[in-house]
Formats: sequence, structure tokens, C-alpha cells
Amino acid sequence: MDRLSKAFEDSDRIERYTMLVRLIRRYIGRQWVYTNARYGKTDGGKQVYYFSMEFLIGKLLDNYLTNLGIRDVVRDGLAQLKVDLDEILDVEVDAGLGNGGLGRLAACFLDSMAFLGIPGHGNGIRYRFGLFRQKIVDGQQVELPDNWLQHGYPWELRKPEKAIVVRFNGSIKWNTEGPRLSFEHVNYDAVLAVPYDVPVIGYGRGEQINTLRLWSAEPAGDEFDFASFNRGDYAKAVHARSETEAISYVLYPNDDNQPGLELRLKQEYFLVAAGVGAIVARCKKKRGSLWDMNAGVAIHINDTHPALCVAELMRILVDEEGIGWEHAWAITVNTISFTNHTVMPEALERWPEELFKRLLPRIHMIVAEIDRRHRMQLENLSATERQIEDTAIIRDGLLHMVNLAVIGSHTINGVAFLHSELLKRDLLRAFYANFPYKFKNVTNGVSHRRFLLCANRGLSGLISEAIGDGWIKEPQELEGLGHFENDAAFLRRLGEVKRENKQRLATYIEEMNGITVSPDAVFDVHVKRIHGYKRQLLNLFKIMELYNTVRESPNADISPVVFIFAGKAAPGYRFAKMIIGLISAVAEKVNADPLTRDVLRVVFLENFNVSIGEMIYPVADISEQISIAGKEASGTGNMKQMMNGAITLGTLDGANLEIRDAVGEENMALFGLKIEQVMSFYRKGGYSAWDEYHGDCRIKRLVDQLIDGFFPNAGSDFRDIYDSLLRDNDEYFVLKDFPSYMDAFGKLQTLYRDADAWRRMSLRNIMRSRYFTSDETIKKYDAEIWRT
Repeated sequence: MDRLSKAFEDSDRIERYTMLVRLIRRYIGRQWVYTNARYGKTDGGKQVYYFSMEFLIGKLLDNYLTNLGIRDVVRDGLAQLKVDLDEILDVEVDAGLGNGGLGRLAACFLDSMAFLGIPGHGNGIRYRFGLFRQKIVDGQQVELPDNWLQHGYPWELRKPEKAIVVRFNGSIKWNTEGPRLSFEHVNYDAVLAVPYDVPVIGYGRGEQINTLRLWSAEPAGDEFDFASFNRGDYAKAVHARSETEAISYVLYPNDDNQPGLELRLKQEYFLVAAGVGAIVARCKKKRGSLWDMNAGVAIHINDTHPALCVAELMRILVDEEGIGWEHAWAITVNTISFTNHTVMPEALERWPEELFKRLLPRIHMIVAEIDRRHRMQLENLSATERQIEDTAIIRDGLLHMVNLAVIGSHTINGVAFLHSELLKRDLLRAFYANFPYKFKNVTNGVSHRRFLLCANRGLSGLISEAIGDGWIKEPQELEGLGHFENDAAFLRRLGEVKRENKQRLATYIEEMNGITVSPDAVFDVHVKRIHGYKRQLLNLFKIMELYNTVRESPNADISPVVFIFAGKAAPGYRFAKMIIGLISAVAEKVNADPLTRDVLRVVFLENFNVSIGEMIYPVADISEQISIAGKEASGTGNMKQMMNGAITLGTLDGANLEIRDAVGEENMALFGLKIEQVMSFYRKGGYSAWDEYHGDCRIKRLVDQLIDGFFPNAGSDFRDIYDSLLRDNDEYFVLKDFPSYMDAFGKLQTLYRDADAWRRMSLRNIMRSRYFTSDETIKKYDAEIWRT
């Protein structure tokens, strides 16, 4: 404890955690340096740079101890010092670097790249206050700063000597002297992007340590106004510094106002300019020039947030390297690839041209030229006028980032088969009509080492006892579990492991929520971002209907169920916040009623993050994947839960179709409208929520209960939900899918009563989760996209 200037026995848990992480960093330090040195050599292999606004890495200590194969050694060593490793692990906080599936996917991909020996680097932002820390106060979401850096982050290594200057505002000076036209950005506001490197340690790959580089915004010069300070105007004295540092304060600042919109654009360009600038510097050092950059570098854009990689790389190649436009464009397109993650319009980045031009004047000029040349190319391809407009980057006073990403990439992929097909025939159909060769599908996957091996040590131990531990490196070996489908002793032990996991979560729920739940109940899990299309409302109507049934018939044949919700609502998304309020109201009513509380329990676990997910996924009996068909690009919660033996209750949306193909329809419960029916309603009309409301007495009662005093403390809180269903015609078809949803849930209730049959279904899901690991996904990215 010399670094802390105190004796070990006088240190607290945070100090002991910090020193343990420092020891591990020292343990891997030489290999981390060696890895970077090897990557820097001309024969170091093609480097993959993965740009993402989110990297939801969670806690690292337990995962890295496991990956390095030293977990037991460290536990024994600490025990000799009378310290419990679990107490140290509890001290670590989740890194505030992401929100949901997008960020967790990026983290899983880094894990698999490291394991597979792929030279892969993450590029993200070091958010000082994360997304937000969610508190539920009087049933409502309250956003607080996620002060995850309060005690420092011992995994990171600050590298100020690698800082990049990022330029905003100012003007462009044209220089017509000399052999070619050139441009100079003058009178700009400079921001310093300072990198913090975090090691990425793959399982059994201690000799190769990859890097997640996080960029922090700092003043480029002396931005303390001493004169204002002496006048007593302290706010003005630090105003410039605060504006600069705000760029890396919060993930996804609220953009329903002009300052927030500008900050979002600043964040995205900040990430791109810093990351691309560092890549270029490294490439020039390694290769001598950027003339064949694409031979040694692959830049991957994770959704539209980093789409400005296209324009920034062009700026560097043309303005700084003096490469002609045509060759620079060939380098750019052959370097960059793009994953689209959504068909939801609000998630597709669009920027007002006036704001964009003022904030990023040279980038605007480059984007305008890309747009002009793209239009000309389509005209030469005899594209229709509609296709040209649909694929244009600049139109109607807005810059469309998804179009920039598609135009500037050699490959575009969706993240599940259905999603990729929807891109080709709907969102990006004009692109597909003219550039079909660009489109691929790569279905998402999750790290089985993180969400099975580490998160569910009881189950992973049982699996290794049965088939050996080869599945940890080769997940296809999980198929060997098929030999145990009729092994009564194995199935019994499978059930015991599940119950042990439930008991652990029950203890946590009691401590955090003050609610007692039985580990012998069905655990029905719905954990994901709160959004209308994810249809938490449909699940709530199911719970309300079960409540009504038990109230009317106390001896109704309903197995005890614990309904677990978790997830955050975007601060500016009022409807999602109302859904959280409704979850709280349903929980209050159901849990307090002596007639129902032994049969139904409702729990909302606040501040959902990776660590809470790692407690929830191992307990799930039923995995709620009930988005309206065509809206969920893939989903990854479905994969994490099936990997832990949950049975999917879902629609034919996202990766649910491929899960069905893998496990068989008999090993899940499907319901609801199919994509063709949904698209027909959206395009041609013909759906009437009023008809559903009047045609089913259950539905009418449930909808009325939102406003008729059923929730005595709610007042008019849920009037807007009521109106969204009837006045606004139920955009996400909650009422339409309700009857088939109840039937599917009833089917699972019946199946659960046959313990061995249920466990066989569970085992089949565990076996077939091998198709949905990030290892398999990354192998496909590497072979079909990055190495092409």
C-alpha cells in the first residue's frame, strides 16, 4: 500500500480495490506495450478501429481475473490477508460509458476481438457523468449524475502526449495560389481531445492486450478568465472551460432544445476527429503514407453517430495530405464500413444545415461535395428522381447521417436477418436498388464468457462438469448438452442452479425494494430500454388482467409469478416516463393486495446496468421479447437470457426469428402480428383500436382502468397513455396483440408445471445459444467485411 502511504490493514475496500487493479495492470503491462508495438510494425496485421458512442463495459475486475486465469490465485492470496475477494468485487462501479444494447454489443465485440487475436481498438468518449443514475421517487424516474469517476478509474491510463486538437466554428480561407486549390480553417475554437486507454483482455489471451481508447474534452489553452474572476464574475471566469468540458460530460444530452442539439453534434464530431486523427498518425508512422491506408486499416461505424468519419477522413486526405479527391474517396470508402442498428426515425441522425455549417464549416463543404458527386453518380446510373432524393445527404435543410454513412462505406450490414431485409426493402431501398453489392447481414451476438461463464458460475460449472470446459473457447461444444436432455439427475441439478440464482436475486430485491419474492415462483423478466415499441405496456396489461382474474376468482389456476422490470427512459421521452410510473402503480397495487400478493409480484429494479443484468439474466424463466414486429433491429437481451436457460415469449421480430430457427418453435412461445401484417396496417391503414377496445371486454376494462380510479393515487397521470391507445390509434398495436399474447403466456404457465419438460426446453435454449455468441459474429465481420 505504499502508493497510498498507509499500512494494508488500515486501508478501506476502495483502496484495496484500487491497488488490486493497479497490480493487474502492472501484471499485463509488458504484454500491453508489446501488443501495441507489434501492431505498430508493418507486419502487425490489419488494424480494426471500432467507433461507437457507447461502450457498456460494466465492471471489469471479475471478468479480467477470469480471462487471465488467476481468479482462484487472487482469491486465495487475499484470503491469507483476511480479505474476501467478493467484497473487493462489490466495490467496483459500472463504467458510465453506455446505455443499452448498442453499447453492450460494442463491449462484447471488443471482448471477442481480443479473444480471437484480432487487432481491434475501440474509440469512444470518456463521459464524466455517464448517461444518468436512475432513481425512482414516488413512482417516477428521476435523473441524477452518474458520478462513476468519483474515486478515479484505475483501469485507465491517461496519455496527454497523444492528444488531438479538434476545431469548431470559425471560417474557411480559400487559397488559390499554387498548383491546386487548398483550404485553411481559421478563427476556430480549439478543443483538446485527451485519450485515456483501457486494456481489453481476452480470455486466455494474456499475451495480446487490445485497447479501448476513450477521449476526454479539455481546454486547448488558458481558458480561465482571470480578469472576470477578480471582478467577482466567477461564472464568466470559467465559462469557456465549462463549455469545452461539457462535450464529454454526459452521454446523449437532451437534444429537444438548441443548445442540447449543438452539444450532441459537437460530441459526435469530437469523437470522430479525435479517433480518425489518431488513426492517421499511427498509420503514417507505420506505413509512411496514407496512399494505401485501406490495406492496413478498417474503420467501423457502429450506427450513425460516428458517420462523420467519412467526411473527416476525406478532410485529412485532401487538405492535409494533398491527395486528389478521387483517390482520397477510394481510400475512404475502402476503409470504412457501417452497421445500421435501427429503423426508428428518431434514431437516425439528422442535423439542421445552418447549425452544421456554422459549427463545422470545412466538414460541411466536404459533405456538400460528397452529396453533389453522389447525385451525379446516380444520374449516370439512370436512377429515378425519387431515388436520388431519398439517398441525398443534404435535403430539406437537413443533413442525413445515415445516407452519408452508406455512401461513404464499402459495406453496410443489418444486425438480424429480418432487420437486414427491412433495410433493403424499406429504409435503404433506394440505395439497395443501385448498390446491392454493399449490403450484408451479420446477426448480433453476445459474449458467452461474460453472460454465462462469469455471470452464472453455477450453471457454467454444471456445464463444464457435464461436457468439459472446451465450450468456453468453442461455444459450438454446447451442443454436447444434448446428451443430457433425458438425464433426470442433470435436469434436477439444472433446476437447483436456477433456484439458487433466484434466491440470490430475491435477497437483493428484499434489500433494495423491500419486496419479498419466492424463488419457487416463475420469474418473468422484461429488462430493456423503456420505449413504446418495446411494449412494456403490453406486459403491464397482462399483469393487470391476471390481477383482475385473481381478484374475481381467488382460486384461479395461476402459478405464482414474479414480474421483473428494469430499464431507463430517455430524459426527454415523456411517454416512456409515464410507463415507468405505470409499472410503479401496478406494483404498488398488486404487491399490497392480500388476495394477490402470494400469486403475483411486480418489481422494478432501478438504475439498470450491466451488473444488475448479470444478476437478472441467470434467474429468468420467461424472457419477454415482445416488441412490435419490424421495430427491434435484433435485440441482445433475448440472447443473454436464452444463454441462461430462459424461454422466449416473443413476437417474430429482430433475432427472435433466428432463435426460433435454432431452438424450434416448440421451445419458445410466439404470438402477435407478423411483419407483413404490421407493414400493411402502416401503409394501407385498416387498423382500428376502437374496434379492439369494444370487441374484447378484457381490453376495454384494462384501458378504462388507466383513468377510472383503479389506481387511486394516479389522478390523470395515465390519461396520455389512454389517449395514445384510442385517440392516436395504438401506434404499436398493443391492443391487437393482447389476446394472442395472453394465450402464449398461458401456454408457458401450463408448461412450467411439468418441471422436467420445462428444463428440457431450457437446456435446448442453452445449447443453441452457441449460434448467438459474439465470437461467431466477429468471425463473420472479420472474414466478410474488415478483411475484404
